[in-house]
Amino acid sequence: MSPRSASVNEELRRRSRERFLQAAVELVGERGYEATTLGDIADRAGSARGLVSYYFPGKRQLVQSAVHRLMHRTLEEALEREPRTEDGRERMARAVDAILGLARDRTVLMRQHMAGLLQAEGFVRCPEQRRLAELLRDTVARHGSPDVDTDYPMLRSLLMGAVYAMVLPNVGMPLAPLRAELFARYRLDWDQGVPPDPEAPGGTCDTDFSRFFSTGGPSAGRQHAPDEPKPVDQSK
Repeated sequence: MSPRSASVNEELRRRSRERFLQAAVELVGERGYEATTLGDIADRAGSARGLVSYYFPGKRQLVQSAVHRLMHRTLEEALEREPRTEDGRERMARAVDAILGLARDRTVLMRQHMAGLLQAEGFVRCPEQRRLAELLRDTVARHGSPDVDTDYPMLRSLLMGAVYAMVLPNVGMPLAPLRAELFARYRLDWDQGVPPDPEAPGGTCDTDFSRFFSTGGPSAGRQHAPDEPKPVDQSK
């Protein structure tokens, strides 16, 4: 049997990494950060436990990368949904609604994410975080910013502040007034984006993360794929 090409091996490694990302957001959303172990994540991903360290230096880095993936794919989906638009104000409204919607719908996950950002290492610089930054910078530019380098960090900070206010235990603010404040700042009309339904209880019960993690199909069984590097021998 001829060996697989480098491109095939790279694709298989990408799928393995994305299985870990998906497993991380699922488990942290269900149990919280402290109750989720790297072994749990590996088991949910259907991979050998020692393999996680091949892709991520630790749980904090894995979980941040996983949440940044969820955020950038949610934002991307919102910006590109039909009817597609190049209108900068509509795109800004969609961006605000996408991020606030995550805080509403994935409260436990986003609360753990915000807590992680306050740790010493702060942001984890990873492909997922960079893609999120690119989408937000592009949104600021299309909205008409004359100085994206100044206005992008401001948008990021305002969104982080709103998310923090929503996920704060026991005293979290509702989405509507935070949305109103952000919409006023960016001169957006309330009916742009996805206005919240005042009759709805808030939040969704959707727990299917699969569309945000394109692994090329579900993993089979609990065995690690033959393309994956050998798991670390924890007994040594």
